[in-house]
Amino acid sequence: MTAVFVVSVHDVAPWSFSRSRRWLAELDARGVPATLLLVPGAWRGPRLPDDPALVRWLHEAARRGHELSLHGCTHRAVPGGPPARRWLNSLLARGCAEFCALDEVEAHRRLSAGLAALASVGIAPEGFTPPGWLASPGSFAALRAVGLEYTTSHLAVHDLRTGARHRMPALSHRPGGLGERAGARLMRAAAGRWSGRGRPFRIALHPADLDRPGLRELALEAVDLALAAGARPWTYAGLVRALRRPGDDDA
Repeated sequence: MTAVFVVSVHDVAPWSFSRSRRWLAELDARGVPATLLLVPGAWRGPRLPDDPALVRWLHEAARRGHELSLHGCTHRAVPGGPPARRWLNSLLARGCAEFCALDEVEAHRRLSAGLAALASVGIAPEGFTPPGWLASPGSFAALRAVGLEYTTSHLAVHDLRTGARHRMPALSHRPGGLGERAGARLMRAAAGRWSGRGRPFRIALHPADLDRPGLRELALEAVDLALAAGARPWTYAGLVRALRRPGDDDA
């Protein structure tokens, strides 16, 4: 069976614009459509709608077949929640898990604010990836209420319309963290192995990956290995639609 994979470019915001362009140039050169995860609120700089050059670039990327997706509102964690979720936010998400512990009302407010900010510059996302891939039960309920098509977690892509859960683990670097080098080698090895076995997977690219020696090269080698093995690259939205069965759109 031919493998499928998704490449996502995380944390797209005014402060990371130059790094997002670097990642997308590499993917364009390989003919790989990416899902760009947009942070619309003020985060380390101005709001995304207040950067006209970035907005123009995003629309150009969408016209080339890349997907524009929502990635939180401010990308900053909110205090509170159960101790286990606070621990996950601190250890795995490094304090960025904005939707980790929200109730449905607050999650709905933040999702609506993020979507409205993007709508003001003509961007209408179909899906959502929570910062750190961590979302509370209330956040899941709010995602369905605002009409988004899908969301993602560390291990799966969730079709919010049909309720299907597609197992699809994400490979991601941990720049500067414990096990950085071992994790980078794992990304490359897993991409090659899973492509050969027909197993779906994801490769997540972050701005900080470009600050650490060798991480860019290993991530791109993982993409190249997947392509060489015949794996087919998709955007999240395209894949979710392709995996639906006849009649699912009526659900």
